Amino acid sequence: SGFLLCVTQKDVSTLTQMLIGLAGYLTGYDGSFPFIKPGDKYEHHNYLGMRAFCAALGSCLPPFTFLIVLELSRSTPAAIIAASLLIFDTGCITLSQYILLDPILMFFIMGSVLCMVRFNTQRLRPFSFSWWFWLLLAGVCLSGSLGVKFVGLFVILLVGINTAFDLWRLLGDLSLSLVDFGKHLLARVFGLIMLPLFLYTTIFAVHFVVLNRSGPGDGFFSSSFQSRLIGNNLHNASMPEYLAYGSLITVKNLRIAGGYLHSHWHLYPEGVGAHQQVTAYLHKDYNNLWLVKRPDNSDDLTGPPELVHHGDIIRLEHRVRIRNLHSHFHEAPLTKNTCRSPVMALGWEQVEVTCSPYVKESPNTQWNIEDLINPKLPNISLSVLKPTFLEILWESHIVMIRGNSGLKPKDNEMNSKPWHWPINYQGLRFSGVNETEYRVYLLGNPVIWWLNLLSLALFVLMLTVASLAKQRGVKMEGMRKVHCQILMEGGGMLLLGWLLHYLPFYIMSRILYYHHYFPAMLFSSMLTGTTANQITKATAYFKIFLSYGFSMDWKLINYFYLFHPLSYGMRGPLAHDPASSMAGLRWMESWEF
Repeated sequence: SGFLLCVTQKDVSTLTQMLIGLAGYLTGYDGSFPFIKPGDKYEHHNYLGMRAFCAALGSCLPPFTFLIVLELSRSTPAAIIAASLLIFDTGCITLSQYILLDPILMFFIMGSVLCMVRFNTQRLRPFSFSWWFWLLLAGVCLSGSLGVKFVGLFVILLVGINTAFDLWRLLGDLSLSLVDFGKHLLARVFGLIMLPLFLYTTIFAVHFVVLNRSGPGDGFFSSSFQSRLIGNNLHNASMPEYLAYGSLITVKNLRIAGGYLHSHWHLYPEGVGAHQQVTAYLHKDYNNLWLVKRPDNSDDLTGPPELVHHGDIIRLEHRVRIRNLHSHFHEAPLTKNTCRSPVMALGWEQVEVTCSPYVKESPNTQWNIEDLINPKLPNISLSVLKPTFLEILWESHIVMIRGNSGLKPKDNEMNSKPWHWPINYQGLRFSGVNETEYRVYLLGNPVIWWLNLLSLALFVLMLTVASLAKQRGVKMEGMRKVHCQILMEGGGMLLLGWLLHYLPFYIMSRILYYHHYFPAMLFSSMLTGTTANQITKATAYFKIFLSYGFSMDWKLINYFYLFHPLSYGMRGPLAHDPASSMAGLRWMESWEF
């Protein structure tokens, strides 16, 4: 389409950065494209290798789905239906064909589930080669899931619950000695806990070695973290050990991801008597510079330097605007509790700074001097500030968590609510700004998504009936017993996977997008295949089910053909125009294509 879609800096994980960067490096990408925002034209930059890498991982989702459902349902037609739902879903295609973290995340999630399912089939061959292979491969995929995005914790929880039930079953096997049970326990601890943690830590170790240069996000990290970055003003730097009057300094909040004490010419509060704003700014800027002075302005700039001692009262003068830092009895716009003297207000997505005598001492109220310039004082090396690996690992995670939880919608950016997602209420504009360029709109194939929703309701009903029948002691023999077992175990695991990847978003405070539902959508599609299998086997013969499965595939192909421009690009008038080729397909007013 002439556009390159990419992930933004705040959304990119460590593993994603390295994998996409490696794919680009191996295919001739020179690293000069800035990747500022989705929709930027790639011009002459070689992006094909990175897109091909994401597309290759996205293309693994249908085969993974087929193998998982085949193992859980023991039915080839059910596996075909589940895989077809992903093959003909416009949303999965859209996510897979661009440089995004979603296909990488879903690849590792489905890989983890497949390894878990295949490992469960090796119960009768404990400690064999295939048993160890699927156990260790599951650990590798789990580390990849978490390495791509923190929502990888959901599939880790799913595998953990499955493992707990498996161990509980082994504990109840009286033919198994406690020594053998201990071996099973240690094997799972090694394969599903220690190995993923080791690989996850190794990812960051490589990340810190490869990405060791300064960048625009340095201000999010502490002064000691920045001292290890090549090109940063603190790297191999030297500066005075002590503070003296007349020094030029920058002050950084000790809270991880805390900002620099900053000021600019914009006023607060507005109107008569307004004063210059003071904020905490997360980026390095000349407006972060402050001059240390005596409170009575009696500084002698010509004499020897006089050190500032503990308990001294000082005055800070803004270097650029030549104004003193002071407080007023104005209520801060965000901190509206017991604060008496707020220093400042919020502006341009910066952090509010307030002055209060009632706040307890914490990293939020403590500041460290990062830059200190005073030619009259001797300098010392800052190499002693370099943190250990565990310290930078911990700090990087705190920065990522706080940055992720603090994401807010940008101007004209479309966000959504979790209840929108299963009903396909609203999609997400990807690219295209006018009628002459191809426009891509992220929206799942509505027939598939609504079928998944219907199947989900039917499965819950079937699971309830089966559970009541089992509780009442209804005799089940032969294939009926097998179908009930598949329903409760295989289908139950898929339902749990859907719940774990969907419900947590209801309690998240960060901004949410439509694409966050796609991992849960994978589980709902697999559940649809399993549900169709159970319903059909209860009402017809295998041949009828087989023909039903293939007739469903033809219907999916037909609806995919109708909606495929959403993924591959639309042209012409918008859908609300009767002349548009998509006019008849805008089934919901909330769809914006």
